Formats: sequence, C-alpha cells, structure tokens
Amino acid sequence: MVKKPPSKNIYPIKHWSYSSLTTFLRNPLAWQKRYVEQVYDLPSSPASIIGRAGHKALEMFYTGIGKEEAVELGRIYLKNVPDFEIDFGKATSLRAKKEKRKQIEREYLQAIGFYLQRAPRHKVVGVEVMGVAKVKGLPLPLKAISDLVVESKGNPGALDIIDHKFVASFTPKNKESPMFMIQALFNYYTVSSIYKTPIKRFMFQECKKRKNKDGSSQLRKHTIYFDEASDDFDLFHRLIKDASAEIARRRIYLPNPSDMFEGDNSFDIYRLGL
Repeated sequence: MVKKPPSKNIYPIKHWSYSSLTTFLRNPLAWQKRYVEQVYDLPSSPASIIGRAGHKALEMFYTGIGKEEAVELGRIYLKNVPDFEIDFGKATSLRAKKEKRKQIEREYLQAIGFYLQRAPRHKVVGVEVMGVAKVKGLPLPLKAISDLVVESKGNPGALDIIDHKFVASFTPKNKESPMFMIQALFNYYTVSSIYKTPIKRFMFQECKKRKNKDGSSQLRKHTIYFDEASDDFDLFHRLIKDASAEIARRRIYLPNPSDMFEGDNSFDIYRLGL
C-alpha cells in the first residue's frame, strides 16, 4: 500500500528560511519560541546592529544614492535602534550604555568606510530582493532575502547573487563553512523563482571591520559556483526534508545550554515550563 505524504497543515511553520533552519539545527527550543510562537524578545549583539546598519547603507548605495548620504542613512538607522533591542553586555549604567553606543557608531562608520572606499561595481538588477519559492520535492517553501542580484560578468543572460557580511575576521580561504552553501541555496531558489533566469554564482563579500595592520584589502570575496554544486543540491534537499519531518512530529523541545547565542534564554524557558 502506497503511503500518502503528510498534509501540509501538520507543519507549525509556513516556510523555511536560512535563519529559521540554522536556529532549529542549533537550538530547537529557541526555534520553537521565535518561529512558531513568534516571540522576539532577545536583544541583538552590537556586531549584529552594526551589520544591519551597514546593510542599510549598502542598500541605499546600490540603489543609486551617493556614498555620504548612504552612510548617513545607515547611521540614522543605528541611532533609531532602542536600547532594549541592544545587548550591552557589562555596560549596565546609562553612562556606560551611551559610551557603548558611541563605540558601535564608530565601528559602523569605520566598517562602511572601508567597504565604500573600494566598493565593487555591479550592473544591479535588484536590491534586497525578497522571495518565497516552492521547490519540487520539498515539503515546505523556501524564503530568502538577497542583498544584491546582479548581471553575471562573463555569463550573458545569467545572474549572480551577492551577500554582504561585516566580520571581525575573514573566513579562511578554501575553508568556507557548510552554512555558506546552505544560505546560497536558499537564495538560489528564491531568485530563480522571481527572475526565471539562470543563476551562476553566489558571492559572499566580506568586509573586515578592523583595519588590517599590513594595509591589505579590507574586502574578501568567497564564490560558490552553482554549476559545480550538484552534490550540495542533493544534500540540501535531504536536509530540508529531514528537518521538515522533525518539526511535523510531536516532540519535546529541549534547551541547548551550551548555545553561545541563546543557551541561557532557552534554559530559562525550559525551567519555567513555558
């Protein structure tokens, strides 16, 4: 007897995203809280806030706004982030928080300055491109936002996807994390569904926030070639199917106290029986 596939209404989420999947793999209880219960109450790290401001500035820059105005719009975004959304760490007093915010702003201005000093030029097709794609064989749709979609150099009629990352240190060459490929494939499927055009490459453009002492470039690019990634496509499909099967069954979500991002919070939730 042929077993019928499970009905879609058994899934507690409407789609997978890169952040949703990675959170589930790292800490299922934190995933349950954020993506099923939709409770967003954890403050963001200063590095995350700087990254968001940098993305805002680059979004403006690549839509045609001048460098100075783009930098200022990113700075305005940063200033409008309320204190309760920032993890100040040991800075608990009002004065200490003000100093921390000044430091965050200085680091943002330095980082975005490094990027825009030698900003890569592209023939931009789309900026902050959001899409949801239904992929044949996968039980749930995929959702992603692509920083830039550009014409692929040397590949007429094809597109490339670019993701900006503001980092404390470069990812070692030829040692990209498997998570790079997972993120790339989320964006591959969503961009493909929007533009109906071949997608050749996914490029992570890293910008190091602290100045290199040797005067070398603050930018480093990592490139994924989709034409060479057939095994990774197969692995990605298997991972999405297995993760979907896991969230479809009844289960108890246990905390991960060792999670450096949300370990304490997930254990508090478990302790309170929420």
